[in-house]
Amino acid sequence: MARSGSTFVCSDCGGQSAQWLGRCPHCGAWNTLVETRTAAPARSGALGAGAARASPAPLAPGSTVQDLAAVPAATQQHMPSGIGELDRALGGGLVAGSVVLLGGDPGIGKSTLLLQVLASLAPDTRVLYVSGEESAAQIGLRAQRLGLQDAQVRLMAEIQLERIGDALAAERPAVCVIDSIQTVYTEQLSSAPGSVAQVRECAAQLTRHAKTAGTCIVLVGHVTKEGALAGPRVLEHMVDTVLYFEGDTHSSFRLIRAIKNRYGGVGELGVFAMTERGLKGVANPSAIFLSHHGAPVPGSCVLATLEGSRPLLVEIQALADSAAAPSPRRLSVGLDPARLAMLLAVLHRHAGVSCADQDVFVNAVGGVRVPEPAADLAVLLAIQSSLRNRALPRGLVAFGEVGLAGEIRPAPRGQERLREAAKLGFSAAIIPAANAPRHKPEQFDGMSLHPVQRIDQALELLRTLQEAG
Repeated sequence: MARSGSTFVCSDCGGQSAQWLGRCPHCGAWNTLVETRTAAPARSGALGAGAARASPAPLAPGSTVQDLAAVPAATQQHMPSGIGELDRALGGGLVAGSVVLLGGDPGIGKSTLLLQVLASLAPDTRVLYVSGEESAAQIGLRAQRLGLQDAQVRLMAEIQLERIGDALAAERPAVCVIDSIQTVYTEQLSSAPGSVAQVRECAAQLTRHAKTAGTCIVLVGHVTKEGALAGPRVLEHMVDTVLYFEGDTHSSFRLIRAIKNRYGGVGELGVFAMTERGLKGVANPSAIFLSHHGAPVPGSCVLATLEGSRPLLVEIQALADSAAAPSPRRLSVGLDPARLAMLLAVLHRHAGVSCADQDVFVNAVGGVRVPEPAADLAVLLAIQSSLRNRALPRGLVAFGEVGLAGEIRPAPRGQERLREAAKLGFSAAIIPAANAPRHKPEQFDGMSLHPVQRIDQALELLRTLQEAG
């Protein structure tokens, strides 16, 4: 039972319970209820110590009921951040009055990137950097290392929400960074910083200030060991944009992916390279996902994939080896592991190629994740190449979804994928028949196209191309 003045809050969804339970009654998660001390003071309607302790301020000046047709269709103007790859993920740039949540693993480069953004905006825009994890001296050392020591960035090291609110009211910045939301606390609650109640309340008040003052607020969020954003799930629902900072800390490349965006497209991808002077945008990201072999090697196939609106070329590598155990292993990195077993069953049933005695390993080069099913055809071609120990012809690219009946289904925006491959010098493509251009289907920007309808036709075509090459 809960003690007097305490309740149990779910760390995943933020749901409350009067007593501890093994499973959250709201979201069904196990072992997520944490005891939290509750406080009774009234909540502030706005940020700052001098704010009235009354009802919350409205998000918009008018709250009357009106017809949808009478609402003016005001367009939101994007403010370029000065970093093109970040603007791509944001849908064009930052928006006044919006709240952006940026999450990523420790040391991935979140603070470095945001300091670069503020330094780029500072000459023409008033900006504020609020740090709850580092002192002003530490941020100064980072700025000196990045060559940004002369940037006109206003800096504040504080974790108390009321003081942050006073600074926001006094400075009136156009863009403010809170690094991080898990370190901020409000005196209205007695729980510790980073708890579900503190994160939810602080984020709600910062969001309210952003909507009323027109300030773009960027919240830095921690991630759990599973890779999800820490804190209550309602945090992602309150903000306007959610960005995930991905990448291996042992690699110099970083990816920013938008999983929610009210002012742009979802799934957009920004690619960066970590250098001594900070993060730099990669103009041609396809080059980092392609291995540079001296000669074609077995088990390698280039996939034309799509990340948001950006076409990318990714090398898919497969290795089929004799299984030493009775149960062969199926392992994929960067692709759906469950889909690999399904593709091997389709390969056996509809193309007569068995991998029952083979360990099969599949990898997407460069650490990129390929969630779309259009990678199916490239995966099967790479597996077939590894089984026969024969390399695919040089300059070949492939894409297409493989169905359980063995059919090759079309992929969205196929012509954009083909144009990206042609731009990088690829000379041939195996594609679904439905993606073949109506005019001159055998050629496309100097690239020879080979439309197929079924997986057995694709493998027979591959044998023909290998013998001809």
